[in-house]
Amino acid sequence: MQGKIFNCADDAEREEGMNIAVKAAQSGRLVVMPTDTLYGLGCDAFDNDAVANLLATKQRGPDMPVPVLVGSWDTVRGLVASYTDTARDLVEAFWPGGLSIVAPQAPSLPWNLGDTRGTVLLRMPNQPLALELLQRTGPMAVSSANISGNPPALNAANAKQQFGDAVGIYLDGGDAQVGEPSTIVDISGPQPLILREAAISAERIGEVLSLDPEQLRRR
Repeated sequence: MQGKIFNCADDAEREEGMNIAVKAAQSGRLVVMPTDTLYGLGCDAFDNDAVANLLATKQRGPDMPVPVLVGSWDTVRGLVASYTDTARDLVEAFWPGGLSIVAPQAPSLPWNLGDTRGTVLLRMPNQPLALELLQRTGPMAVSSANISGNPPALNAANAKQQFGDAVGIYLDGGDAQVGEPSTIVDISGPQPLILREAAISAERIGEVLSLDPEQLRRR
């Protein structure tokens, strides 16, 4: 299928595009989707061939594992080894939104997201199209919609300029509202650490966790 952009501001085109995107993800194909932060390139998180194709399409190796987006708070419980108080506090404060959480993954999951070292990076985006897609497909492996080394796509047209017909379905939800990546917090160790500070500040996270922001930034 040639890469088609579906204008989701039009109700009929949105419904058609969403139905096609769901079927595409369920059959192992790639989908470009809007999120609140940037546009993403996604696939079924549990389809290892699709994840490998996602990495190849981005021209990226497994040394940079693919994040997983979810459509609800409850989904997280089945993906992590332990749903800790820290995880709960961060989820309830910032999801849906621009915070990604690195946590030890549930040991029985049959996925291969790259060199994760037993962890998984999770986020729930604050974007209606993304949430609808995720609620219909289940967890999706989603990375920023760009060829590795290029600027991340802020809209569907920019994503298609980079991927062309390598991706069959582009859901156009307008320009990304935030326009910068999510903040990443690693809670897999003895103390939470910010790996990337972007959409959510260390000060806001520190307030929720009752920690000094500089502690969160400390390496």
